[in-house]
Amino acid sequence: MITTEFDFLRDFLKQRSGLVLSNEKQYLVESRLIPVTRRHNLASLSALVQAIRKPGSTALQEEVVEAMTTNESFFFRDKTPFDHFKGLMLPNLMEARASRRKMRIWCAAASTGQEPYSLAMVLKEMRAKVGSFGFEILGTDISNEVLDKAKAGTYSQFEVQRGLPIQMLVKYFAQEGELWQISSEIRSMVQWRKLNLLQSFSQLGEFDIIFCRNVLIYFDQETKKDVLHRIAKQMPKDGYLVLGAAETVVGLTDAFEPVPEHRGLYRPKQQSADAATVRKLGSAFPKLSALTSP
Repeated sequence: MITTEFDFLRDFLKQRSGLVLSNEKQYLVESRLIPVTRRHNLASLSALVQAIRKPGSTALQEEVVEAMTTNESFFFRDKTPFDHFKGLMLPNLMEARASRRKMRIWCAAASTGQEPYSLAMVLKEMRAKVGSFGFEILGTDISNEVLDKAKAGTYSQFEVQRGLPIQMLVKYFAQEGELWQISSEIRSMVQWRKLNLLQSFSQLGEFDIIFCRNVLIYFDQETKKDVLHRIAKQMPKDGYLVLGAAETVVGLTDAFEPVPEHRGLYRPKQQSADAATVRKLGSAFPKLSALTSP
């Protein structure tokens, strides 16, 4: 692949998915896109670039983006966020939502579905404590292919062996040949929707808990800031944001602050009463605000 073609694909992928590729990643582009060229009977990657430049190539463009998207996921990945979910987030929010008895959870970049299904299984295991509390779990991803797999809830032997306790495999899955399908009871607890995090998601509404793990690491700094800023707008002041182990809000946004002693867990930053009062007074008495400003 010549440099100009790689540069085009790099800019195209950043614009469409936020994915940032260094010069050293040319081998990755080639390995993931060669199968696309074969499926479309294109002679080379150069021919693929020419094809996606043409008007009316939307479907091919989406296929290229999906081919380059990393879809690594497994049940109860990293374990700690699920411990936080069960031991901290749920108890606190169930107490705070005692009157309405409803809670919304969003798993962004949910890939093939293991994360939201893991949360659903946790809730099912806690049904004695949860009682009649209502939960809505939404899983979103940019890729149609992984969403189709997530909706089916069918996984290989290798996939169910990665992080899934054997007790839960026996309780919530049925074996179908060499595959395992999660029960309809668990599948019905999760809704699915295609979503590109670079685009507006304000229409999704407000969420009490947002899992956005292991996706920001593929974005540049400005894109990270933008996504975090927009996520903050979708959360109540007592909500929780869960990021991946290698991700942080520090240095990116003042909208969130870490939850002490809970790695990867963040809450919307709480304004001090004094600061909030000053702002209210400033809006009511603008001249006084101007006089007292440093």
